[in-house]
Amino acid sequence: MKKKWMKLGMLSMALTMTVGLTACGGGDKEQPAASGDNGGKKESQKLVIYTARDKNVVEQIKPQFEKLYPDIDVEVMSMGAQEIMERVRGEKANPQADFWWGGTQSSFITAANEGLLESYKPSFADSVPAEYKDAEDRWYGEMLLPEVIMYNSEAIKEADAPKDWDDLLDAKWKDKILIRGVMASGTMRTIYDSMIYRQDPASPEKGYNWLKKLDANTKEYTQDPTQLYLKLARQEGAVSLWNLQDILIQKELKKQPFDYIYPASGAPILVDGVGIVKDAKNMDAAKKFFDFLFDKDQLKEKADKLFQIPTRTDIDKNEFPDWYKKLDTKGLDLDWMVLADKEKEWMQYWDENIKGKGGK
Repeated sequence: MKKKWMKLGMLSMALTMTVGLTACGGGDKEQPAASGDNGGKKESQKLVIYTARDKNVVEQIKPQFEKLYPDIDVEVMSMGAQEIMERVRGEKANPQADFWWGGTQSSFITAANEGLLESYKPSFADSVPAEYKDAEDRWYGEMLLPEVIMYNSEAIKEADAPKDWDDLLDAKWKDKILIRGVMASGTMRTIYDSMIYRQDPASPEKGYNWLKKLDANTKEYTQDPTQLYLKLARQEGAVSLWNLQDILIQKELKKQPFDYIYPASGAPILVDGVGIVKDAKNMDAAKKFFDFLFDKDQLKEKADKLFQIPTRTDIDKNEFPDWYKKLDTKGLDLDWMVLADKEKEWMQYWDENIKGKGGK
């Protein structure tokens, strides 16, 4: 075949230097292979993903996508959701990422408003409720993520664990609470913003006072989730605040001695989103990954193996695992637009005036 192609090329060049070669069978025109290239084979695409997802999720999803699209070279960079926001913002003039996988709706609302996300309307758009996506299709919620109270089940009995948010302020929990570093974490920023909002959204002072009391009981702010899990498993602390999915992954898949209490007054239920970076260099690959994440079979498998609560409403709940069917979630009454607008102000105040001051 190669010899035949070369002969055709020589004949064409003899007739005229401007006539392109006709590929065998396809009828499409293609340029002759240049010296040192791949001999006319289809070149690999690239896909750069910034993700805040648990590494166990990445380790399951990435190989499946690569198997489906072997011509796409996938590079995943893991960091906190707030770190992703800052990085995408800093790279706006020259985007280095193609896809943002995992972050709070507050982060995505802000990113969309700053022109950091590409508009893309997928085929399943109508199956995702309006409150779980951007009106201009710049981001979509992939899953719902309740934020709950986490505890070491070997150190504390379920009956003795905090039952609601205000219970965390009890003096008996002093130096027993571990918190994942707040400023780099979209999850923790949202929990803290929610605690401020639930006190009085019109005036943050009551919320700040609540967080001062929580800080007084907090033993340590860990650098990242890995350190949080390690220290909690070692019983360097007994209680934390974290998202339901990651707790269940650590409990069921990693066999860590963790469990959770769903707060009696309700939980902040995040819409954990995804979006394509504005002017992404690998737009086609990014759209393929977008569609892959929302595939119905993928969503059912992620619910079964990764404890994910999907936002798509066109899937029969009977097809989901028992843990999902039994889950009765109660959400705090929050205005996510207010949280997105106030997050920077509230968290800057907490970082500068409350963190590590022991409630003073």
